[in-house]
Amino acid sequence: MTSTAGGAGQLLAISDLHIGYEDNRALVEKLRPDTDDDWLLVAGDVAEKVSSIEWALKTLAGRFRKVVWVPGNHELWTHPSDPVTLRGAARYEHLVEMCRGLGVVTPEDPYPVWEGPDGPVAVAPLFLLYDYSFLPAGCATKEEGLAYAHKTGVVCNDEYLLHPDPYPTRDDWCRARVAETEARLAALPGDLPVVLVNHWPLDRHPTEVLWYPEFAMWCGTRLTADWHRRFPVAAMVYGHLHIPRTTVHEGVRFEEVSVGYPREWRKRPQPPGRPRRILPTEA
Repeated sequence: MTSTAGGAGQLLAISDLHIGYEDNRALVEKLRPDTDDDWLLVAGDVAEKVSSIEWALKTLAGRFRKVVWVPGNHELWTHPSDPVTLRGAARYEHLVEMCRGLGVVTPEDPYPVWEGPDGPVAVAPLFLLYDYSFLPAGCATKEEGLAYAHKTGVVCNDEYLLHPDPYPTRDDWCRARVAETEARLAALPGDLPVVLVNHWPLDRHPTEVLWYPEFAMWCGTRLTADWHRRFPVAAMVYGHLHIPRTTVHEGVRFEEVSVGYPREWRKRPQPPGRPRRILPTEA
């Protein structure tokens, strides 16, 4: 772990910036910290092109005391419009090296410690993917779930653009990431609270409000369902669903911090593109 004083700053979070949309790119151009000590957690889906991801993270890293990034599925796509044609783990490793060049913390780096007014908190950026275990009702296997999704027409683009190389499947990659990350979290001091940051929620409950329940298959894994109980979690930060909200599950805050697409955020009453304050908690 690395320790960095947070001073009087805040631990802020945002995700699903999707700056391929000009209106969303404009939100990033306007995004500023409230204080010089603010940290920003970026929970994935910045963009599809490496050049766009780099622009956004470089912009934010120049404004916030520290930026912590985790990949979403869109960063991992090998999109036909992106000149960078790397696939799977090689693409992820390329993004990690890019972030390190910008001074942005990734899931491969030591967990930084945010020194807030209530004491230190470890910030753990995670990259876990999903394993199709959030199955639709009545489906017992991944194959049944995918067949049902194809029948309804609700199929995530990951099936065509997110390659798991060198793993045989995305679920194999997920299981490897879960095992590696679980060991790292278990090695943290037991009395040090931790903020977990992952693009996908660590428990299935946030997906219960999806308009298309079959999409939950691409939203996480049951392997992490007890992590908020096993580890001293102060908050769990995620995105992906484009349903920004706070839920409390078994005494732990789950914070969805998505911006989403313009057609989504224009319908909301609150101003778009504003990060969510994770810590310190509201008095």
